[in-house]
Amino acid sequence: MKKWFISFTLILGVLTGCLQMPDNQSTATPLPTSEPIIVVATPTPLSPADLAPIDIEEQLVTNLYDRVGPSVVHITAQVVTMNFFFGPSASEGTGSGFVYDTSGHIVTNNHVIKNAESIEVKFSDEVTLPARVIGTDPANDLAVLAVDGDVPPIQPLELGDSANLRVGQRAIAIGNPFGLDRTLTTGVVSALGRPLQTDNDTYIYNVIQTDAAINPGNSGGPLLDSRGRVIGVNTAVQQNAEGIGFAIPIDTIKQVVPVLIEDGSFPHPWLGLLGYSITPGLAEALQLPVKKGVLVAQLYREGPASDAGIQGAQDQIIIGNQRVLVGGDIITAVNGTPITSWNNLTEYLELNTEVGQIITLSLLRNGQPLEQTLTLATQP
Repeated sequence: MKKWFISFTLILGVLTGCLQMPDNQSTATPLPTSEPIIVVATPTPLSPADLAPIDIEEQLVTNLYDRVGPSVVHITAQVVTMNFFFGPSASEGTGSGFVYDTSGHIVTNNHVIKNAESIEVKFSDEVTLPARVIGTDPANDLAVLAVDGDVPPIQPLELGDSANLRVGQRAIAIGNPFGLDRTLTTGVVSALGRPLQTDNDTYIYNVIQTDAAINPGNSGGPLLDSRGRVIGVNTAVQQNAEGIGFAIPIDTIKQVVPVLIEDGSFPHPWLGLLGYSITPGLAEALQLPVKKGVLVAQLYREGPASDAGIQGAQDQIIIGNQRVLVGGDIITAVNGTPITSWNNLTEYLELNTEVGQIITLSLLRNGQPLEQTLTLATQP
């Protein structure tokens, strides 16, 4: 029994490689190799039921383009500038626009036609007609054109609603980037309520941010929802960035454009004062009673604030290397809405008030609270 167990253990050890044979009997036996097994994955074709949503998605966009595309126009503006050496020099800029109403008015950006000596509008049927400026609102970068001649029978675009937009909704841009007529790009609403600083250091408020591709030449063209309704006017892109474009919300267009058609300009509410944004650092340096608000610095003669008895700066001091006008009233609220900074004040006035409206300013004067009413005037 013992011999049988030893023999069985020896055989099992050799078979499993657990026992080592004597050196004079060992041989090198290479491990067997095998050819690689190549598995070719053949994708299973999607069923008609699986393809149906994709087809519907494509049909939605193509149908939208067929309906909306003809109402988007190509704008060419001739601008004459003075060259120091050679005198007048002509240059040409292009942009986009869209048919706004049955009278043939064209909505575009103000910067597309700014300082233009002549303007031409090309329609989808290649008809090109001269146009003239009906009205402009540089503060909101909007302009309205009228075409001279018989406007092709084109349906104006349906205007949507920007107040109820949500981040993630579809956004579709149609325009003429780099002169490529009626180019369509798609994306989503990336953010809402952005303040957009313009070249003249003013702000367009409540702007829509989108990742739909916008390039030079798209300016003035429509930003659309999935039903083809205009939700904004494409106006700018973030420099040195991709996928960050901005559009003026359609609710602003609805407010401004009818006034431009009627009067040629849009009145913006004006307090008639200049002030500093109060920061914790400024509040500490001046020993102010609040850490947020607007410190009134200067008043315009015969402006609303001056007429209402608002007090401007009484003195000036140097903080660091900056001269600061001090001693004026501090604005803390308008109509009961807290004001935290100068930009916050101008945004509130732009979005919530109008020329001729009576507002109530909550002030601090020499540390004492004060309520003062005034009538907003038109910004010069």
